[in-house]
Amino acid sequence: MNVTHHRTRTTRVALAAAVAAVLLTGTACSSKAEEDKGGGGADGVEAGPGVSAETIRLGALTDLTGPYATLGKSIVQAQQMWADETNAAGGICDREVEIVVKDHGYDVQKAVTAYADISSDVVALPQVIGSPVVSALLDDIQRDDLLTFPQAWAASLLGKDAVQVLGTTYDLDMIAAVDFLTRTEKVAKGDTIGHVYFEGDYGANALEGSEWAAQKAGLKVAGQKIKATDTDLSAQVSALRKAGVKAVLISAGPAQTASLAGVAASRGLTVPIVSSAPGYAPQLMKTPAAKALEAMVHVVSAAPAVSSDLPGVRKMVAAYGKKYPGSPVDSGVLSGYNAAQLLGADLKKACEGGSLTREAVVKAHRSQENADTGLGTPQNFTDVSQPASRSTYVLKPDAKAVGGVITLEEAHEAPGIEEYLAARG
Repeated sequence: MNVTHHRTRTTRVALAAAVAAVLLTGTACSSKAEEDKGGGGADGVEAGPGVSAETIRLGALTDLTGPYATLGKSIVQAQQMWADETNAAGGICDREVEIVVKDHGYDVQKAVTAYADISSDVVALPQVIGSPVVSALLDDIQRDDLLTFPQAWAASLLGKDAVQVLGTTYDLDMIAAVDFLTRTEKVAKGDTIGHVYFEGDYGANALEGSEWAAQKAGLKVAGQKIKATDTDLSAQVSALRKAGVKAVLISAGPAQTASLAGVAASRGLTVPIVSSAPGYAPQLMKTPAAKALEAMVHVVSAAPAVSSDLPGVRKMVAAYGKKYPGSPVDSGVLSGYNAAQLLGADLKKACEGGSLTREAVVKAHRSQENADTGLGTPQNFTDVSQPASRSTYVLKPDAKAVGGVITLEEAHEAPGIEEYLAARG
């Protein structure tokens, strides 16, 4: 053998090995960097923040200690149930779903801090409770292109690609409430109706709807603005009684609805009360106000009662009762589970398109024109400036029913909705 040739070959092999080692190290560093910022996996699916080769991380900014703690717990548990069911069936895009939960207690500053903590490591937010909270985070959510489903229904949240109000908005529900009162002859032209409402986007948007509908029906509105911390509505009842109201609308929380009905009944103001969906919870049927609630209150909601005969709702109720025995099945369960299922469909569609980046998830969501989970009415997500649904159910408190409420009227679009939306632009 030629020694010189052998040495040259050995040198070349060593050099090739060294180059390979350097390239391998560089590739490993590159892969690690890509993984750290959510790079694509071995399956070729492009990824981004919140997505690795094994997991899809979602975030929830909820209220577990504030005025909507009951609602928050129900939504968290319902969405965790969906995640567990999804993972048991193989996950999404061959990845397990994880939900990171942060409690803000309905405190905007705490919510801003919580968002900063988790926003860099989740691909979407299937739950953010509270109109004030979502409003404070809007710019950040838009900047981060983070698909978000608020548990809030203010019309001011429309028009943002990454923010999806599910179902109707507060104003549409109040138009339906006024229609219900006039159609069932509980009020007549010339009457005055009261409207008790939270300060902020929730109450302000609900009041827009009630005032517009009242004006069309020849009614007057006596407004009573309250804070989320106001739980004794004696003063408001006195003012409404003095105004001679024939009915009262309320857009607040369950504690305020219970106080309104209880105090009104005790003072002889036995008039119909119609509540926005967030103002009722089945736990109220175990309070001293239960009898007054059953006698006087109706609820307008984009979602059916959890006692509904819809197959999807019945299946969900049975599964929830088995997973969380002893926990009440309320509107939060239905709302949370519905939101999770809709987001799951978005993630699957994005995966089929080869990308789980935030931008791809938002795009997949906005392409859904007839999204139907079997838990209510179909929704159209293609127009960011319009409500996803225009149909409202009328519900009735019932202590004996699952979830403490029954469906009195099936979902329908109230007269005037088209005209109102056109005028609003």
